[in-house]
Amino acid sequence: MAIVRSRRTSGVVALGRYSALAVGAILFLIPFYLLLRSAFMREQDLGSPDFHWLPPVWETDNLTGLFSNPAIPMARSMLNSAIIAVVQTVGVLFISGLAGYGLARIPYRWSNAVFYGITATLLIPAAVTFVPSFVLVSTLGWISTLRGLIIPGLFQALATFLFRQFFLGFPKEIEEAAFMDGLGWWGTFWRIVVPNSRGFAAAIGTITFIGSWNAFLWPLVIGRDQSSWTVQIALSTFLTAQSVQVSQLFMAALVAIFPLLLMFLFLQRWIVEGVERTGIAGD
Repeated sequence: MAIVRSRRTSGVVALGRYSALAVGAILFLIPFYLLLRSAFMREQDLGSPDFHWLPPVWETDNLTGLFSNPAIPMARSMLNSAIIAVVQTVGVLFISGLAGYGLARIPYRWSNAVFYGITATLLIPAAVTFVPSFVLVSTLGWISTLRGLIIPGLFQALATFLFRQFFLGFPKEIEEAAFMDGLGWWGTFWRIVVPNSRGFAAAIGTITFIGSWNAFLWPLVIGRDQSSWTVQIALSTFLTAQSVQVSQLFMAALVAIFPLLLMFLFLQRWIVEGVERTGIAGD
């Protein structure tokens, strides 16, 4: 009898969990449904007081008109965002990975002081460093250039901290065997540590890529010419005080999130693994 009750309780608990997950999934997908529906609707349908579950007329001209609009270089903006996101992701993985490994493994006198200094920068609001960074970039003549958009974001203190935490838990026995085979710090890092850290690096790279793709304030200030606009700046131009192009804005937003959606679908397990292996889980 106790076994039957236990099975019933387990069944009720499982049903409750699946129901909660289903409700959460539906709530999560509602914004994507509204975005997809609105992207293919006409302006008059979007402004209609009647709600439409599906577009009365599928307006595919919204997509073609998005990339043929001479006032907003959407294709160039997406290319700029892709270049910036890829270069910054590779740079963060390279620089922060080396820094994190050095802080975790290479013994030297000031390692703790350097680590505490890097960690302390996480407490400084971005608004405090925004003006000095802009003055420096302006002095170097990097306004409206990809260099000004990319280089200031190549080092991230949070990524360095996470890499250090990960490398502290890396098995020392593997590295000791590499040292016995004649590999130094550099050889051990590239030939032993990096191949065994691909999952964690993929998680950090995914988060960095998404953050770089979605960046708005810094590209808004630095990218003054249309040739240096990013996709987020292009999106903002659809909504101005002079005009509001709602249907084109929805289509542009749909196109802009598509690369991130694909990346998240293919690499979501790496993100979960990265959170678990850095010890920042909620429990």
